[in-house]
Amino acid sequence: MALGPQTYRVERPFGGLRPAQGSVTDVAVDAGGNVHVLVRRDGLVDGDDKAVFVFDPAGEPIGAWGDDLVMDAHMLAPGRDGILFVVDRDAHEVILCRDGRRVGGIGGRHRPNEPFNHPTDVAQAADGTLYVADGYANARIHRFAPDGALLQRWGSQGDGPGQFMTPHAVWVMRDGRVVVADRENNRLQVFSADGALLDIWHGFEKPMDIWGDDDDRLYVTDLVPSLTLLSPAGERLGRCRPVLNVAHGIWGGPDGSLYLAEPNPNRVTKLVPIDASSP
Repeated sequence: MALGPQTYRVERPFGGLRPAQGSVTDVAVDAGGNVHVLVRRDGLVDGDDKAVFVFDPAGEPIGAWGDDLVMDAHMLAPGRDGILFVVDRDAHEVILCRDGRRVGGIGGRHRPNEPFNHPTDVAQAADGTLYVADGYANARIHRFAPDGALLQRWGSQGDGPGQFMTPHAVWVMRDGRVVVADRENNRLQVFSADGALLDIWHGFEKPMDIWGDDDDRLYVTDLVPSLTLLSPAGERLGRCRPVLNVAHGIWGGPDGSLYLAEPNPNRVTKLVPIDASSP
């Protein structure tokens, strides 16, 4: 498979993971290269099971946890100091975890509009500032200080500049810009760190998730299904079709591999870069 100038070997299902209960909803890679896979369950149908499965880069299982911690798993992201943020969508909370245990939370659990109403995603800037996409009901982005204090919120429901219809994913670039996947408006919107609208990038069919590499190139999944590679300025550098239906989540590893969370079929796909000099 090719994405721009880079070719990849497709490996799936990564780690042999095919959860019998629930569906794969997101994936993230921590500072040590370990892969965390988030599984969404319906407690009335799927019963109790693990919410997070952890693998080493080769796909060997390391652990699993979260059966009594997460109600409605949606997205996750690694933070500083070993923290893993888990967005518990219908519980209206972002859970802070370390080593499989809850160590804190942002938002009123089971209390909508304090301040979240079905949040979707979370991203942490280099200075520790947190951005939460409050996507399914509030159509807002919230900005928090590293200690969890609410600093600011912006956005409203609609299709005008700076408005959202399901802000489904958020990413903070290394230069501080905040990129939001405005899913039902079929676009990405780019903001300054304090919420000033900088640009709007069109040409997506319900963009689902965003991940950025160390060069601020962005990888965007959508419902075509496609994976699009963008330059830091939003120029299209490549496009491919790496999954059967949709990748609800994406993250990259330190070796250049890309991990895609697929709810249907229920698995993680790993794209391993192929060295152009290899025979």
